Amino acid sequence: MLRPSPSYRAVVFSTLLVLGLSACSFEPKLRVPSSPGDHTPYTTSGNPQKTVGAQGLAGSAQKFAYGKDLDEEWWKLFHSPQINRLVQTGLKNSPSVAQAQAQLRQAQAVERVNASIFYPQVSGSLQSTRAKASAAAFGGGKGGFHYSLVTGSLNVSYYPDIFGVNRLVYNNSKALVDYQRWELEAARLTLTGNIVTTAIDAAATRAQIAATQEIVQREEKLLRLTQLQYQAGAINYNTVVTQASQLASEQAKLPPLQQQLTVYDHELATLLGEFPGAASIPELQLKQIVLPEKIPVSLPSTLLKQRPDIQAALAQMKAANATIGEAKAQFFPTVQLSAAIGSTAAHPGLFFNPVSSIWSLVGSLSQPIFEGGKLRAQESEAKAAYEVTYQEYRSTVLGAFGQVANALRALQRDAEALRAQQAALDAARKSLQLSEVSYRSGAIDYLTLLNSEVQYSAAKIAVVQAESQRYQDTAALLVALGGGWWNHPGKDGPKLADVHDAHAASGSSQ
Repeated sequence: MLRPSPSYRAVVFSTLLVLGLSACSFEPKLRVPSSPGDHTPYTTSGNPQKTVGAQGLAGSAQKFAYGKDLDEEWWKLFHSPQINRLVQTGLKNSPSVAQAQAQLRQAQAVERVNASIFYPQVSGSLQSTRAKASAAAFGGGKGGFHYSLVTGSLNVSYYPDIFGVNRLVYNNSKALVDYQRWELEAARLTLTGNIVTTAIDAAATRAQIAATQEIVQREEKLLRLTQLQYQAGAINYNTVVTQASQLASEQAKLPPLQQQLTVYDHELATLLGEFPGAASIPELQLKQIVLPEKIPVSLPSTLLKQRPDIQAALAQMKAANATIGEAKAQFFPTVQLSAAIGSTAAHPGLFFNPVSSIWSLVGSLSQPIFEGGKLRAQESEAKAAYEVTYQEYRSTVLGAFGQVANALRALQRDAEALRAQQAALDAARKSLQLSEVSYRSGAIDYLTLLNSEVQYSAAKIAVVQAESQRYQDTAALLVALGGGWWNHPGKDGPKLADVHDAHAASGSSQ
């Protein structure tokens, strides 16, 4: 009976010893910054509960439902079929979303590569050799001899998970997959936000163009009136020139507005992944958009889960945390086990003969002894990299809460501003109507009428801008809350049920 050699027993013993330590891991506990409680208000002076109402378009009072989540894709709260079509087209064709999807697939492939280290690596080889050996090498005389050799083997190698290094590498890649998933969701949210706000900008510009054209028509009527009065000798020619100048001033406002509308349409085309010249952009009007009257506002703990940028920053922290463990594990031994079985024969007919069989079993262990401080520096680098992600996470969270707070207050102020602008417009309209009647009857001079015209023109445009701002800030709040992605996720996107509270799972610290 063959007995294992002492060296063989030493290899087996050392291998089993190291395998016994494989449950160890040097990955530190994830340290996550603390976040405000659900009873902490978003703004410095408490959370606003509702806004005031105003007359006309976009004048509805808005209420904030705290603790409620968006129950549909956020842009659908505007009840605009045109916006819905634009968003769906953009999500389907946008190169930014397609790029994020490709980056996710790339990260998933890297994860699968790193997962393969948990399994033995098996390979086969087959080699046939025909050679001539010198007889002089064996003490012979002239000539030499020819020989053939056929060798085949099955090779197996395995890297035991010493100190959990393989698991740490895999955790790193898994965290990066999560990061790319959230980056994909962030790309979708950014795209939908840009499409909606650009579409609202375009609609607001169309409204300003319409308001300016209405003012131009009024100025044209007044110009004809002043011309008739001049011909009748009631006024001097300077009044006609002044009114013509006022008309030209209003007409001069149209080309910049029309150019701005063209820019918005071109921006929408590129957001939709189409060439500007080939895109079909609907002529959205402000009156075709419904201002949401009840807006769900997530609690702080839910906001942390819903914001893709916060979850992406958290995934980066997890990846950096795993890298610290990898750096610490480099101070300890690594083991490789390998085995081979096969056959080598001088003739193919003898290849499967037992006398031609060969095998080997190798266990190797390596331990760093001196590397000039490299390992310690790598550990310091990993810790510093984690601190970078830690502070980036803090900045992302603070920025997110700041955006929600600003949007809440903006909606409150927007409603107040619209109410004031509507009142100013009503007053300017009445003043202009009275001035026109008084001017025709000769009760006031032209300068008084002109002043009323200017005030009405400014008030008309201000109302359009105030209405547009309410839509814009409503969209900004819905985007700041993370959108409604969890109810309609893509097949490769995350789900809210899969998002765990890192503060509960890993603990939190300042």
